[in-house]
Amino acid sequence: MSSISNAIPLFDPRTGEKDGEIVPATSAEVAQAARELREGQASWAALGLDGRIAVMRRWADAIEANAAKITAAEIRDTGRRRVAREVPFIVAGSIRGWCNQAPEIVARTLYEGTSTVMPSISYRTQLVPYPLVGVISPWNHPFLLSMLDGVPALLAGCALLVKPSEVAPRFAGPVSETIATVPELAAVLRYIVGDGATGQAMIEEVDALCFTGSVPTGRKVAEACARRFIPSFLELGGKDAVIVTGTADIQQAAAAVLKGAVHNSGQMCFATERAYVAREIYEPFVEELKSQASRVALSYPDIEHGHIGPYILARQADIVDAQLEEAVQAGATVEVGGPSQTLGGGRYMPATVVTGVDHSMRLMREETFGPVLPVMPYDSEAEAIALANDSDFGLSGAVIAGSAEEAERIAERMNAGAISIQDTSLTIFIMRDVEKTSFGISGMGGSRMGPNSLLRFFRKKALIRQSGRVIDMDSLAEHNAASHH
Repeated sequence: MSSISNAIPLFDPRTGEKDGEIVPATSAEVAQAARELREGQASWAALGLDGRIAVMRRWADAIEANAAKITAAEIRDTGRRRVAREVPFIVAGSIRGWCNQAPEIVARTLYEGTSTVMPSISYRTQLVPYPLVGVISPWNHPFLLSMLDGVPALLAGCALLVKPSEVAPRFAGPVSETIATVPELAAVLRYIVGDGATGQAMIEEVDALCFTGSVPTGRKVAEACARRFIPSFLELGGKDAVIVTGTADIQQAAAAVLKGAVHNSGQMCFATERAYVAREIYEPFVEELKSQASRVALSYPDIEHGHIGPYILARQADIVDAQLEEAVQAGATVEVGGPSQTLGGGRYMPATVVTGVDHSMRLMREETFGPVLPVMPYDSEAEAIALANDSDFGLSGAVIAGSAEEAERIAERMNAGAISIQDTSLTIFIMRDVEKTSFGISGMGGSRMGPNSLLRFFRKKALIRQSGRVIDMDSLAEHNAASHH
């Protein structure tokens, strides 16, 4: 069967072989989808929050009922088994969690009262959803990240148009099947496939845009949204630092740091990508880290075994290899692991520990997005904090110390949106609980966590009522000006 001329090929991350293709939605198709979703949104908003919650709970049930098909598609998208199996249930759980929390969040935001300036004037708040929200999601967690912004937007009363990454779009098929079983939702939620041009067409049609991805693409998205005067919510790259103090438990600290660096093959925006370790424990820490890293196995050839799967995007392996090679040429040492390997056609990289690094190296300054951990010693707490803050990024970070109090004191001085204390990568456990914003070039547009994740999809309207005498022009005449002496 011949390919359509503009079709985008899909590749199996485990074999490197083409195993499908997608045909990008045209601008006209994107515009048509947007029109249809806008038509459905009025009824969706009119359901009220309780009505939307009831519909979303049915969708959560449908996702779990279709979990096997979603999992099979996500395995092909990512080459991972465990995470792919967990994701449908994580998304369904997130939907139910938001359904439980949304009424209280909304209630706290609805103000009603009397003017502090003129007692005859009263007010109340109306929350008005953006009619159509667009989501452009990344390839590292295809289904999960397509709905991280989507679920609260839907509960707010928005219609939703989602474009997954063209690298990992297969999951959208079985997910769309679950949407079709819930007619009220099908009227306001749609996945479309395509590339950057499709995303550009989306921006021209929506009222607000959520983007998760790289900084260069995020800049283009922000500029395009600014031209249209629509809000953009951007979650971009990270270069997360961890500080390990001289009082830390070396074995536990190494375990936490290694997990933060290599889980999901390091293909996470909040992966630990820089470690700063107190000089008095630096050498034993590196030895422990090497020992633990050497026991981390590749998930090859059997997807049922091992810890580290393939690079989802083969190009990313080249980027990481180039950073490693440049660092070695500048004097760094690969203590264990790296560079990438081609196994069965897929690109894999073992857990990699690098020493002899400094901030002149791209490995310490640019996002890596692979299972690589450069480790650098420090001599004072002030130096550790300065090194951690010497970055354009500020997504998240971590501190591990002998006590939580010591770690928290250091964490307060780190410039990043979420700091894990006595562990790494804790952000994922508080997604609906607490707000955080990105520092530096790691994003903008308000928190996608905590109550604001829902509230940012409302425009807030004040309804202001005069119950007394109307202020007329005579009362505003110059000769009636009140004296302030």
